Amino acid sequence: MATISITMHFEYICLLFIIMRQNFFTLFFCLISMMASAQGYKISLKTTSFDSGKVYLTYHMGKNLNIADSGFLNKGKVLFQKSDTLPSGIYAIVFPGKRHSFDFFIDKTREIDLEADTLDLLNVKVKGSPENPLFQEYQKAIAERGRDLQLERMAYENSRTQKDSAKHEDRYKEINKELNDYRAGIISNQPNSMMALLLKAMKDPEVPNKKPATRQDSLDNYYYYKSHFWDGVSFMDSRVIRTPFFLPRLEQYYRNLMPQEPDSIIKDIDYKLLLARNAPEMYKFLLNWLTDEYINPKYMGQDAVFVHLFNKYHSKGMSPWLNEKQMETISRRAYMQMANLLGEKAADLNMVDTAGKPTSLYSLQADYTVVIFWDPSCGHCKEEVPKIDSVYKASWKKKNVKVFGVLSENDKVSDWIKFINQKNLQEWTHVYETKEAAEAIKASQSPSYKQLYDVISTPTIYLLDQEKRIVGKKLNWSQLNDLLQVKWNQKK
Repeated sequence: MATISITMHFEYICLLFIIMRQNFFTLFFCLISMMASAQGYKISLKTTSFDSGKVYLTYHMGKNLNIADSGFLNKGKVLFQKSDTLPSGIYAIVFPGKRHSFDFFIDKTREIDLEADTLDLLNVKVKGSPENPLFQEYQKAIAERGRDLQLERMAYENSRTQKDSAKHEDRYKEINKELNDYRAGIISNQPNSMMALLLKAMKDPEVPNKKPATRQDSLDNYYYYKSHFWDGVSFMDSRVIRTPFFLPRLEQYYRNLMPQEPDSIIKDIDYKLLLARNAPEMYKFLLNWLTDEYINPKYMGQDAVFVHLFNKYHSKGMSPWLNEKQMETISRRAYMQMANLLGEKAADLNMVDTAGKPTSLYSLQADYTVVIFWDPSCGHCKEEVPKIDSVYKASWKKKNVKVFGVLSENDKVSDWIKFINQKNLQEWTHVYETKEAAEAIKASQSPSYKQLYDVISTPTIYLLDQEKRIVGKKLNWSQLNDLLQVKWNQKK
């Protein structure tokens, strides 16, 4: 029974998370400044659970709770009041000790009275905010039906007869339909409410083929699901970023649904950032997350996405919230990647060989050239370099592959030559940059080979084609061998 054996619906889990945290809670602190506004806010809290102690007014963003304000209880009461604005979203009161908390909406109203008991956080009294009664009603409904779903799921897993399995499967589907009908009712009856906004944003598209029988059915489901994934989210409305489910959806979309080719990702993110330009907080959240996601990409070639973000946004002054140190880090990383993107021609390397004879990378004539930056004192290099040489001699050499080895530290020339002789690496082209050449490049303010090839650790390995275009980078010997096999098979 697929509906029970898999995890419960994404949207159910997200809101269930909100109301179940009171048993144990770890608070992540992230201070984000608020924009000044004459509107201000006035939020009072009364509790019988604590007489004193520090209380936090926080809001959801990403996977963290971020501090908007804090105060100290005096006889169980505290007032949060400032002239700063509180952007709309899901907020939370975190009690002393950070073990208990409860969520509430802030949308159009900024004067709210709260009364809460940590022993009954599903029945917090909220006055002054018409959005919260509906939210609290929803929380209770989700908690009740969530327990029922869990019980039916456990009963199904423990069923010993087909009849029992069918009974619990049918009951699970029935409860799940009740949940979906309940959500649909809120969206239909109160379409302008914040609760409706959140439910629409969390709703997963229903694929056309419930039981795909062919590969085409599965493809149709994928394309439909992907194209409708954001139907309920407006990237021109910043309220959705102050929820616990927006970031997981963003991660799911870019890591699992989007094709991982840089061009596809770039086209998609440019469109979303364009939509978000009229919602500054959404735009800021998206650009920050995308920059973090692709500054150290998980897949080869996706550094092109980060370079694009730098060229089109950061370098144009379109991320003014970044401080000088953050901007320096982003700029330095972008400049290290610009010259070595996949498909680009590799920079020539004009150095000297073990005998001091001038030798260049482009002087090598080969169908494929392996460029490896290494250091004889590097432990990983000592393991990787002999493995590369072994597979080179056994397989690559006869297919016109050549190896161009570069010493990464020019003060270790004698150790380098000794290692070459000990490991019998004479069939490679070995080069290094003299100290005089390095100083001349620095004096001319030209980029070093370490910048041109993004050499921040060793070994760093590239694969170049016949025209010296980069077809692979930052590989180990096994990945390099696999990539060459793919290239050879493509030629066949």
